[in-house]
Amino acid sequence: MDEEYDVIVLGTGLTECILSGLLSVAGKKVLHMDRNQYYGGESASLNLTQTFAHFRPGTNPPTEYGKDRDWALDLVPKFIIASGELVKILVRTDVLRYLEFRQVAGSFVYRDGRISKVPSTEMEALRSSLMGIFEKRRAKKFFEFLQNWRDEDPATHQGIDLDKDSMKKIYEKFGLEAGTQDFIGHAMALYLDDDYKTKPARPTYERIILYTSSMARYGKSPYIYPLYGLGELPQAFARLSAIHGGTYMLDKQIEEIVTDADGKFVGVKSGGETVKAKLVIGSPDYFGAGKEDGEGGKIRVLEEGKVIRAICLLKHNIPGTEESDSVQIVIPQNQVNRRNDIYIASVSSSHNVAAKGYTVAIVSTIIETSTPEREIAPGLQLLGPILEKFVSITPQYTPTTSGKEDNIFITKSYDATSHFETVVDDVKDVWERVMGEPLVLKEKPKINADEE
Repeated sequence: MDEEYDVIVLGTGLTECILSGLLSVAGKKVLHMDRNQYYGGESASLNLTQTFAHFRPGTNPPTEYGKDRDWALDLVPKFIIASGELVKILVRTDVLRYLEFRQVAGSFVYRDGRISKVPSTEMEALRSSLMGIFEKRRAKKFFEFLQNWRDEDPATHQGIDLDKDSMKKIYEKFGLEAGTQDFIGHAMALYLDDDYKTKPARPTYERIILYTSSMARYGKSPYIYPLYGLGELPQAFARLSAIHGGTYMLDKQIEEIVTDADGKFVGVKSGGETVKAKLVIGSPDYFGAGKEDGEGGKIRVLEEGKVIRAICLLKHNIPGTEESDSVQIVIPQNQVNRRNDIYIASVSSSHNVAAKGYTVAIVSTIIETSTPEREIAPGLQLLGPILEKFVSITPQYTPTTSGKEDNIFITKSYDATSHFETVVDDVKDVWERVMGEPLVLKEKPKINADEE
């Protein structure tokens, strides 16, 4: 503790562990601390005993659920998009070698009271139960337009400007019905609400192409998931940091963020000692999240809403999903008269996160009312009989400043999206604020798809 570091990182969530790994690779002397006895912070995976202790202190799990080592329950449900930014980081940092993945078996959407598979190609659109025969033809033309688009070739643009025209205008051009717009915008582009429709179409185009290219990579769904749970991800990046000289301290209570007379960061006080560094990076819960006056009287983070998540243990696969051992189901907000979508993510013993024969389904959404459990009822009703339900309500925090003035750089809370693309956005944002330049990772030699 008497050494001086370039960077202290507080919290071992995925965002913080990616940053500590990348900073260590860049030659920075990093000290990484966490108040918990386990890695992962808010994005940890807990065994059964830890889960009961976390949600129901003083109670033990029933013996019929099997051994602790059979379970790894994610606190934050997210899948990895196969062609997304997180995979690029995993490949280019070589962290992939510490992890094993399995494909998520299916991507579904809730429509008109039932669950249907999300079509992602022209041919799937033609077979989909989501659309009538004429709408299928219109959807086929829409997907062909997206797949054929070339920025440099105006002949592929059909009079559309992706940087100026709204998504609403493009939907109207192809005559797509509201229900079709729902599954394209929410189950493929993965927007949480409908605000995207009035904005320029390029980000939506890019999201749909990311979905379809990820789908094409493996076939059944665009998502992959790490064996033994999402908590494996921060641990893998922690190994990257340690290999490059990073120091880790778990179970360390942080008593104070020490600043000088000008409010600039000096160090972190733990166990009565102060360890010094040039700057600190950390998750919001180390900087006054949830406190009225913030840390040290300064408001460093603001709440931007809350997310409700219900971890449910089942003894069966989710009905209506073709007996899939893992799925994502999107319930678009229009289908249940809400402003935000409801997500269901399920994994099972096939992913080494549950005892044999069990499924873990997590239902989540952004809270809109004073009765949040009622808000996820449409998702819970799709699951069938539920053995156990663990409910959490988590505030979403965002930093109030860039951190450049006081050398205190704060990450964002994990949002309600069903994937990790926004986590990578936050990593890139914090990196640029800390280092003064964009994050650029060198390409690795190509590896075959089986290894990914």
